[in-house]
Amino acid sequence: MPNVRLTRRQMLALGLGSALPSPFIGANAMAESTPDTVVYVSNAASKEIYILGMNRDTGELLMIDRVPVPGTDKPSPSSMPMAVAPDRRFLYAALRSDTFPVSSFAINRSTGRLTHLATTPLQDSMAYIVTDRTGRHLLGASYPGNKLTVNPIDEAGHVVEKTTQIIPNKPKAHCILVDQANKYCYATSLGADIVMEWKFDPAAGTLAPNGPGEVHTKPGAGPRHMAFHPNGRFLYLITETTDTIGAYAIDPSGILTELQFVDALPHDFKEQPAAADLHVTPDGRFLYGSERKTSTLAGYRIDREKGTLSPLGHFPTEKTPRGFNIDPRGRFLLAVGLDSNAMMVYRIEPESGLLTSLEQYPMGQQPNWIEIVDLR
Repeated sequence: MPNVRLTRRQMLALGLGSALPSPFIGANAMAESTPDTVVYVSNAASKEIYILGMNRDTGELLMIDRVPVPGTDKPSPSSMPMAVAPDRRFLYAALRSDTFPVSSFAINRSTGRLTHLATTPLQDSMAYIVTDRTGRHLLGASYPGNKLTVNPIDEAGHVVEKTTQIIPNKPKAHCILVDQANKYCYATSLGADIVMEWKFDPAAGTLAPNGPGEVHTKPGAGPRHMAFHPNGRFLYLITETTDTIGAYAIDPSGILTELQFVDALPHDFKEQPAAADLHVTPDGRFLYGSERKTSTLAGYRIDREKGTLSPLGHFPTEKTPRGFNIDPRGRFLLAVGLDSNAMMVYRIEPESGLLTSLEQYPMGQQPNWIEIVDLR
């Protein structure tokens, strides 16, 4: 991508507002494009979403647009969670201040651009949002509000303000996921050191305890984010305050059984960790977790029959990697740095699972969440 020096007037004409460093300054930067895959990055402090076209073969990114997220004039805490509807027609982004608004955007299936549809106040500041598998319900986990919520989503893709269900007294709730069958739901309570087990009723949009209703981690572990294995038989958990990764078997009734916990922190780091995010490759062979104080990614090979983990090593990444994601073919990992205002793209080596850094890209202020969508 050839670099071109642009004047401020030219920058403004392109809709950039201020200079973006290389490699986004290019002959085709911000041009109309028809990418097959689009990357959405939420920037919490600048309250905007970057829209990037992705080359599926090389991992190269091209800036398409950036879109403001409306709803509050107050500064937001350092995260802006997003969720994509299962049919990839809508994207949702939640701000974590003032009225705690969630914005609904329509995804242009030709260009990947976003059109703002509506803004809806939620019950609290959400650390995590996700849709169910029908795209008719938005589920949220509120860390400061100590609760889980469910809101309907109407036919037009708008989140409905009237909440279907509020589940209180869940200390520092941090993540919520619905399984592929849309029958079972899992959520973390970082403050209570539990993973919650729920039955999900997709017709009513409500949760009810499943079996014991909770699985305990070690005291003080701080369960944070989770990820399913693609085969639906395993669930993985990263713990914030101890930086361990747990593997759980999911039985046919949705109940979890602990299989293993592995240390994810680099061995030479002796301070209190702050683990953040984890993701599994689409083929189910590898898992990666991020840690913010060491600014590293830890990699693991997954035994796809047993669900257990074997370490691959640690990889340096952007400063304070609160969020990252893996493309739908499992070829590239993209990690953003909350304190570097940048994103690094890595190639995932297909046989070893090792990460090879390819290119760094400038982001907005406090990038923290990535969604990757195939348009075709």
